[in-house]
Amino acid sequence: MGPHPRYPVYVISKGRADTCLTAKSLWKDRVDYKLVVEPQEHDAYAVNHGAGKILTLPFSNLGQGSIPARNWVWEHAKASGAERHWILDDNLRDFRRFYRGRRIPCSARVALSVTEDFVDRYENVAVAGLNYTWFVVETARGYLPPPFIVNVRVYSCMLIQNSITQRWRGRYNEDTDLCLQVLSAGYCTILMNAFNCWKIRTMTMKGGNTADLYQGDGRLKMARSLQRAWPGVVEVRRRFRRPQHAIKNQWKGFDTPLRRKPDAAIPADSEQGIALGAVRPVRAESLRRLLEGVNDGP
Repeated sequence: MGPHPRYPVYVISKGRADTCLTAKSLWKDRVDYKLVVEPQEHDAYAVNHGAGKILTLPFSNLGQGSIPARNWVWEHAKASGAERHWILDDNLRDFRRFYRGRRIPCSARVALSVTEDFVDRYENVAVAGLNYTWFVVETARGYLPPPFIVNVRVYSCMLIQNSITQRWRGRYNEDTDLCLQVLSAGYCTILMNAFNCWKIRTMTMKGGNTADLYQGDGRLKMARSLQRAWPGVVEVRRRFRRPQHAIKNQWKGFDTPLRRKPDAAIPADSEQGIALGAVRPVRAESLRRLLEGVNDGP
């Protein structure tokens, strides 16, 4: 099933004691993780996930979205002595590997640990993480997305360097804001396509920030709030039939190059021991050919 992630994995959750998809996926793949919840929900989460998996916040219902919980997690990870920490939203259904144009389900242990290995080759990566599965697709012209992208946004499944001084802030679009903070400070971000996560679309699940932030004109407030924080960088557009923030020039203004550590070890095996295999009967002909090609081809 692959190595365990070496950095602590946190899942922040609210109102989803019985529907926390991320926890279910991590448990299935035997990933060691902690569920971070507010005190009034501790018992409900403990019933569904086990008390040993729960970290209880020292506050509740502050009306600031997930920001206080995210900063609390950051300090908890620093106190543990870890160099980085994972912080995951609670609506990630599963994890995928993009391989030869196909998005193939894979173990979360593999997705997270290989990302850690890659990120740790560089000395100036402040934030990294996995792209959303629905953005990792082959285009109609046959263009395949690269294995990773440098200096863009990272959402929902994030690996953060604990030593940086930037922090979660505001109330809306905190992930975009954090990425803009670290990029403006001269760090890099890495968004992985080679491994990606299947996130349930916003506002399609109960709980979370659906009621507190997104209802009514919440989307417009969120976009305008980020625009006020980053004038000249963020603009408000209508995308996907709703108000949405957009970064001018599609993040191309951030061009700090990755700096590889002098002692970074590059594996001789580009696959790092990862093997494609069937865990249940393969029905799709295209997947069957792919599996046969991997096993029998060059």
